[in-house]
Amino acid sequence: MTQAPALPAIPEAGPKRRHDREILALAVPAFGSLVAEPLFVMADSAIVGHLGTPQLAGLGVAAALLTTGVSIFVFLAYATTAAVARRVGAGDLPSAIRQGMDGIWLALLLGALVVASLLPAAPWLVDAFGASETAAPHALTYLRISALGLPAMLMVLAATGVLRGLQDTRTPLYVAIGGFTANTLLNIALVYGAGLGIAGSAWGTVLAQWAMAAAYLVVVVRGARRHGASLRPDTAGIRACAQASAPLLVRTLSLRAALMLATSVAARLGDTDIAAHQILISLWSLLAFSLDAIAIAGQSIIGRYLGAGDTEGARAVGRRMVQWGIASGVVLGLLVILTRPLFIPLFTSDPAVEAALLPALLVLAVSQPIAGIVFVLDGVLIGAGDGPYLARAMLVTLAVFAPAALLVPALGGGLTMLWWAMTLLMLVRMVTLQLRARSGRWLVTGATR
Repeated sequence: MTQAPALPAIPEAGPKRRHDREILALAVPAFGSLVAEPLFVMADSAIVGHLGTPQLAGLGVAAALLTTGVSIFVFLAYATTAAVARRVGAGDLPSAIRQGMDGIWLALLLGALVVASLLPAAPWLVDAFGASETAAPHALTYLRISALGLPAMLMVLAATGVLRGLQDTRTPLYVAIGGFTANTLLNIALVYGAGLGIAGSAWGTVLAQWAMAAAYLVVVVRGARRHGASLRPDTAGIRACAQASAPLLVRTLSLRAALMLATSVAARLGDTDIAAHQILISLWSLLAFSLDAIAIAGQSIIGRYLGAGDTEGARAVGRRMVQWGIASGVVLGLLVILTRPLFIPLFTSDPAVEAALLPALLVLAVSQPIAGIVFVLDGVLIGAGDGPYLARAMLVTLAVFAPAALLVPALGGGLTMLWWAMTLLMLVRMVTLQLRARSGRWLVTGATR
C-alpha cells in the first residue's frame, strides 16, 4: 500500500467525457435499482390496504421496523463494493470474487443472528412502536413471517456490492425489477387468491426476497467457477470482512440516530408539524435516491482506480462526480420548488399542514446542492475504503446536530427551524468530507487498503 502524492489538476474535456460515460453507465442502472427497492413496501401497502385499516396500520408498523433493520446493514453492500472493486482494479478477479463470497457468507451469518433475535423480541418491538390494540396482531403476524426473509435481504445487499465492485449495476437493476414483479404477483395470489390476508402478503415478500437472493447467487457462483474462485466459507476472510464493515456500521447508526432524533423533535412540536415533517422526510429520501446513484458509481469507480494504482484517475473522476452532485442537487432543488403545487395535494389537504410544510420545503430545496456534495464524497470515500474516517466524521456530525435539534422546541422554534438544523447536519458532513477529500489521505492504492 502506498499513499498518493499531491493531487493533479482537473483533466481536459476529453477525459471528462470519458469519466461522464463511466459515471452514467453505473449511476443510471443504480438509480433504477434504488427506486425499485421501496416499491416493495408500496406494493404491499396498496394490496393490504384493501383488507382494512387495522391491517394497513399493522403493516406500517412492521414495515418500519423491517426497513430500519435492513438499512442498518447497508454496510454489507458498501464495504463489499469497495473491497471487490480494488481487486478488480488490481487485475485479480479470482480474489475479487473470493472477497465477495466472504461478504455473502457474513451476510448469511448476520441474517441468521437477526432472525434468532427478532422472533422472540417481535411482541415487545410492536408494543414499543406504539401499535394500537387492533393493529398489533397484524403487525406481529407480518413481522414474524417477514423476518424469515431478512437473511435473503442481507445476502442481496452483499451480492449487490459484489456486482457493483465488478462494475455491474445492470444486473442488480434486473433483479430488483424481477423481485418487485414477483412480490406483487405473489402478494395478489396469496392475499386474495389463497385468502391468507396480511400473512399472505408477508409470505409473498419472503418468497420474492429469497428468489432475488437465489438469482444473485447464480450470477456470483457462475463468476466464481469461471475464474476458479472458492465458494467455501473462509473464517479469516469473513472476519476481515466484518472488521472492514464495522466503521461503516458506526457511520450508518450515527446517521440513523440523527434522522430518528429529528423525527422525535418534530413529534414534540405537535401533530401538524410531525405530519408535515413526515412528508418532508419522505421527499428527502426520494431525492436521496437520485444523489445516491452517483455515490454508488463513485464506490465502484474509485475502488477500481485505486486498486489499479491510478491516483490521478481517482482524484479526477472524484472531482467530476462532485460536479455532477452539485448540478444534480441544483436541478432537484429547483424541481421541488417548481412542482410543489402539484405534489403537496397528493400528501395532504389540511391547510395547517400545508402552512407548516411550505417554508420548511424551501429549506429542503435550498439544501439539495449541499446534499449532492455530501452524497458523492461519501461514496468516493467509501470506495476508497476510508470507513474509519467516515465513522469519526459522522460521530462529530451527530454531536453538533443533536444539541441544535434539541434546542428547536426549547427556543420555541417550529418545523422550519428544525429543517435548518437538518441543513446544519448536511453542512457539517460536507465540511468533514471535503477536508478529507482535499487532504489526499484517502488516496491509498493497492488491492487491499
